[in-house]
Amino acid sequence: MYNCIIVDDELHSIDGLTGYIDKIPELNLINTFTDPTKALLEIQDMPVLDLILLDIDMPGMSGLELAVEIRKNTKKLVFTTAHSKYGYDAFEADADAFLLKPYSVGKFISTFQKLFPSRERTTELQTEEDFVFVKSKDDHRLVRINVCEIIAIESKLNYIQLHTTSASIMTYMSLTEFSQKMRNRKGLLQFQRSFIIAQEYIEYIDGNMIKMVNGIRISIGDHYRKSFDEFINTNLMKPKRRTP
Repeated sequence: MYNCIIVDDELHSIDGLTGYIDKIPELNLINTFTDPTKALLEIQDMPVLDLILLDIDMPGMSGLELAVEIRKNTKKLVFTTAHSKYGYDAFEADADAFLLKPYSVGKFISTFQKLFPSRERTTELQTEEDFVFVKSKDDHRLVRINVCEIIAIESKLNYIQLHTTSASIMTYMSLTEFSQKMRNRKGLLQFQRSFIIAQEYIEYIDGNMIKMVNGIRISIGDHYRKSFDEFINTNLMKPKRRTP
C-alpha cells in the first residue's frame, strides 16, 4: 500500500484526482490540502510519504516553493497543473512526473505504474497472499480477485476471462502466463486447451464433459486425457467390495 497526499487549492481538482486514486487499490489517500502553508506544516511532521500530488499555481505559496521544503518528506513527487510552462521548473524541483490538466485516468494510472514499477502489472497478475489484482480490459481498473472465488479462466486470444462467483473480468494475459503465475496454487486444473478450472467449483462430470457451478461446460481435450483420468481415479469414492 502506498500512502499519498494531494495539495491543490481547487476542490474540483481534488475531487477528480480522488476519483482516480480510488481506481488504484494500492494507493491510500491519507489527506488533502487546499492551503499549501497548512500542508507544509503537517507534512513535515508526518512519516515519509510514498507520493505527493502537488498543484503549482496556488495562493500564498506556489507548488514549486512548497516542493523545495517537502521534497525530502516523500519518495515520489508529481506536479499536477494546467500550465505547460512549468515543465522545466518541475524538472528543476526534482519532480518525478508532470501531469498536465486535464489528464485522463489512463494517464494517471500509467504514471503511477512508471513511478512504482514493482507494482506495475498491466499484463500480469499481482499476487498478494489469497488474492490478485488484474487490470480490467473494459475500464482499466485494477480489480481485486479473491483466488478462492475463481471458478474458471477462459482463453480469449490475447486475453483471459476470469469467471468468479461474483463477476467475470477480462484482462490482457495469455492462459499460459496465468498458469505459470499460479503454479503454486492448489486446486487449479487444466483438462482443456482453452480453460483452467477450480476443482472445488465442479458441479458434475458427465462422460467427456465437466459442468461448473456457474454453467460453464468444458470438454476434455485428448492431450489432457491422462491427467483427467488420474484426477478421477484419485477423487472417485468407490464402494468396498463385499466378500462372499
